[in-house]
Amino acid sequence: MRVLAIDTALEACSVAVLDTAHADVRVQESLPMQRGHAEALMPLIERMLSRAQLEVSALDRIAVTTGPGSFTGLRVGIAAARGIALAAGKQAIGLSTLAAFAAPFIAADDTLPVVVAIEARHDHVYLQVFGPGGRTVVVPHVAPLREALRVSTIGAPRITGTAANKLAASWPAGERPPSAVEQLGAPLIDWVARLGAAATATDTSPKPLYLRDPGAHPQDAVQLARR
Repeated sequence: MRVLAIDTALEACSVAVLDTAHADVRVQESLPMQRGHAEALMPLIERMLSRAQLEVSALDRIAVTTGPGSFTGLRVGIAAARGIALAAGKQAIGLSTLAAFAAPFIAADDTLPVVVAIEARHDHVYLQVFGPGGRTVVVPHVAPLREALRVSTIGAPRITGTAANKLAASWPAGERPPSAVEQLGAPLIDWVARLGAAATATDTSPKPLYLRDPGAHPQDAVQLARR
C-alpha cells in the first residue's frame, strides 16, 4: 500500500510517502511553522511525490491528522487530503493527532501508559491517556491542567505532545514521576503514515476533531438586521 501522509494540525507542515511493500517511509519532510501551512503544503506534497517518483494516481490512500489542533491548520490539511482523494479517486483516512503522538511510544513498549497533552491555552490541554496495549483509558477531551494531572498519574507514564513539559512541571509531589517526557511541536509524520496504512477503511471523509468550539463567535450586538 502506498500512503501519502499529511499533517498541518499544529506546529509543522509535514508530508511523507509510505510504501508498505518496502516496509518503510520512502520520503518525508517536516517544516516547523506556526502559520503559513496553506502556502507551504501543496509545494511540499509535490516535492515529496517527485522525490518518491510517484504520481498521485499511484497512491492507494491519503492519511491526514484531524485534530485536535489549530482550527486553521486542520482545515488546510483536511481540505488538501479530501481534494487529492476526490481528484484521484482514492481513499482519504482521518487520524487523531493524539493517537499520532502516542503511536511511537506504544510501539516501543505497550506495557506502560502514554499521556498525550496538547496545549489548549488558558491552563487547559487537549488530553488522551492510553493504557497497556494502547487501549484508551481517558478519552480525548479538553481539560483544565489540574484535572489532566489527576487522571495522568497512573503508573509511570510517558508524556508527549506540545504541552508535555507543562504537565511534567506541574506533576504532583508524592506521585510516581513520569518515566519519559518528550515535548514535541507536532506528531512524527512517519507515524501518521504508518497509522494511515493500518487504519480500517471507511466511507466517511476526514472531518476536524476540534473537541471544543472555535474561540471566535459572531457578536449579536453588532449584527445588522436582515432585510
